Amino acid sequence: MGEIGILTVSECTDGALDAISAELLGAARKLADELGQKVATVIIGSGVGDAGKDAVAYGADEVYVADDAKYANYQPEAYAAVVQQAAKDLSPAIILAGQTSIGRDLAPRVAFKLQTGLSTDCISLKLDAGRMIMSRAVYGGNAMADYVSESDPQMATVRVKSQEALAKDDSRSGDVKTIAADADIKTAFIEKVTEEVTGIKLEDADVVVCGGRGIGSEEGFEPLNELAKMLHGAVGATRPPCDNGWIASTQQIGLTGKIVSPTLYFGIALSGASQHIAGCSGAKNIVAINKDDEANIFNVAHYGVVGDYKKILPALIAKVKELG
Repeated sequence: MGEIGILTVSECTDGALDAISAELLGAARKLADELGQKVATVIIGSGVGDAGKDAVAYGADEVYVADDAKYANYQPEAYAAVVQQAAKDLSPAIILAGQTSIGRDLAPRVAFKLQTGLSTDCISLKLDAGRMIMSRAVYGGNAMADYVSESDPQMATVRVKSQEALAKDDSRSGDVKTIAADADIKTAFIEKVTEEVTGIKLEDADVVVCGGRGIGSEEGFEPLNELAKMLHGAVGATRPPCDNGWIASTQQIGLTGKIVSPTLYFGIALSGASQHIAGCSGAKNIVAINKDDEANIFNVAHYGVVGDYKKILPALIAKVKELG
């Protein structure tokens, strides 16, 4: 196997790799194997623990760790300097970061420093004659567009849940090294406010019960919460319920909300606007409940029930209870 072909930017929380980091390594591994090259990742944080070993287990050949108290919280200039240094040392053909709150801010800074292009929010990556074809949704998710960078390194941010992580293999071997970089830091970290989350996180749930405008009120979400709890899932919503204050804005699913890809997805009393479908199209099974038989959600659903959710949902809940 040759030199480093692909560099990913991994993210950690409390010393553990975030899901997007494993997803990026999975995508990078496939591309690198086709190129006959290696995969490296850079991990920036404080007290990252075994994250480096985990990165190897998920597909990295080399891991570069910047572990210091000054990296405890995301700091744009400091993080960008580390990634820039890694790119300078390794000369990768491709750099991938997640389309996350950090990746959206960090990747453009790194691209500018490296004087290269960047395609954001990509959901598909493939190679053609050594160049990466980066596909992303356009026109509110109604169409897909392919992009090819004419500059090197080729850079992209990748949408969460759009790629599949490889099965963790603790028997894989790889090098874990340290990396450091000086940065001209012009901003200061003031405060981090952590949102209290109870139950399963929406983006990690294997079952998602999502309500739309047709739910009608905050009280209307009560049976959705009941169903989600019975199925060990999480409740989400389209934008109107969030805008109306019926449910927290952090539960919004869609192009401007969270991206989910559960095994089972219930779309209840929602029309299926393209912006919302962009956030749930990765679900393996979509079940739609809507009284409008021409609602767009039925065009993407695997199973559909035409009718009033207020009558259908109680029957469904009763059946789930019966099945235990």
